[in-house]
Amino acid sequence: MEKLFYIDSYIKNFTAEIEEIKEMNNKYHVLLDKTAFFPGGGGQYCDLGTIDNMSVEDVYEENDKIYHVLDKKPNRIHKVKCEIDWDRREYGMQHHFGQHVISACFNNEYKAKTVGFHLGKDFATVDIEGFFKEDDIIKIESMCNEIIRENIPVEFLNINKKEAKKLKIKDDLSKLSNDIRVVKFGDLDINLCCGVHVKNTLDLRVIKIKKFEKYKKATRIEFLCGTKAIDEMLKRDNYLNKICKMLSSNEEGAYQGIEKLNNKINEANKENRKLEEIISNYEMKEMIEEAEKNGSMNIIIKTYEDKNMNYINKIANKITETENNIGLFALINNDRLNLLFACSKNLEKIDMNILLKDSIKLVDGKGGGSKTLAQGGGKNNGNLDSLFDYVKIKIKST
Repeated sequence: MEKLFYIDSYIKNFTAEIEEIKEMNNKYHVLLDKTAFFPGGGGQYCDLGTIDNMSVEDVYEENDKIYHVLDKKPNRIHKVKCEIDWDRREYGMQHHFGQHVISACFNNEYKAKTVGFHLGKDFATVDIEGFFKEDDIIKIESMCNEIIRENIPVEFLNINKKEAKKLKIKDDLSKLSNDIRVVKFGDLDINLCCGVHVKNTLDLRVIKIKKFEKYKKATRIEFLCGTKAIDEMLKRDNYLNKICKMLSSNEEGAYQGIEKLNNKINEANKENRKLEEIISNYEMKEMIEEAEKNGSMNIIIKTYEDKNMNYINKIANKITETENNIGLFALINNDRLNLLFACSKNLEKIDMNILLKDSIKLVDGKGGGSKTLAQGGGKNNGNLDSLFDYVKIKIKST
């Protein structure tokens, strides 16, 4: 079988003869005398497209034969017209080779190995051994785009093991046959690779690193290449223009304006936390004073609609810092409600976990926790008052 994708990775249309059709699981696996459909490999997914206007759902290689999976049986076998989904091919081809460029730059600049690569639907990631800072990432991105600008030809070599050793290829050759495919661009990098690639570095157009993060013992880098990268940058530029118009400033002024706004928000949040602390202290004292008494115990019941669970947690913790207090709290949010039960540590006979799990059934909910603090959620089904009454009865009978 003639593999056109290795002869010219830019072939989009071709005509072929059908040599075999196998029906399996209501699908038709078609073998052509030649194909430009890449079956996948090297971290790159397979091509899709059409054969005689019928959609190709999958492409795979078996015993050096490439099969094309169709939903319908072809009507003819001679001179069938085939077309590659070029957007899919170009995306895979650019990002696969983009990884080669990024990996080469990290290896040449920091002697750092590539330990992982994933080609996703919307972006690609490459894992580089070791941890890197933002300045390192910016430097690598600049190096990558300089390589693109230099328009370096990409070469493909079919060699044997002996020739591969002379080229000092870093990959492990021990488990390979004597027929080896190699991709090389300039003196920057040479690797074993069965994928399809661009003809030169300029065809990548641009490499844009979106973000990076620590991943196990490596740095995971999320990146875009080519058309996808340009579309992303144009989208960001559009948003930046809108921000600049909103702030009536240029890019630098917009950044400074947002920085000032962020500082003001942080200051306002600090002030809000201080006020919240004061309010929670007053609220705690008031709740204890108005609590239902059961011997030496204070049973506090409170329902909120305009607070968040962080605030309620803060109140609960304050109440249980002193002895003999039980807090039963609910937060109503439309058709849902959250429950938080808490008690002082000295109330050894009371178990909040058991009380919550037992009573939350009344609101079709689930939850749990520890002896002194338990949380859960359920439906706002009108049973909240009955739930609190039930819990009070349980507490008083303890």
